[in-house]
Amino acid sequence: MDIESVREYCLRKKATTECLPFDEYSLVIKVMGKMFALIDLESANKICLKCDPEYALELRERYSAIEAAWHFNKKYWNQIFLDGDADDKLVQH
Repeated sequence: MDIESVREYCLRKKATTECLPFDEYSLVIKVMGKMFALIDLESANKICLKCDPEYALELRERYSAIEAAWHFNKKYWNQIFLDGDADDKLVQH
């Protein structure tokens, strides 16, 4: 999955909006005003997604392309490298 496909998928969800609150490279996707995704437009190969804490740990153990998100609460946020072993269906989950 490429970065634009991720963006389009996120924006198809109900009540989603996008903004650039931090800088011109950090696209934030919100649902009902709450941030659930951050897309790194500069590198274009990684995203950060909010996740259930237990499931976040499970995903990190299972996939090398998923790790605790840098600069986020690592209990809830995973960083996913789109060119790694996490498939599209997992990203869309």
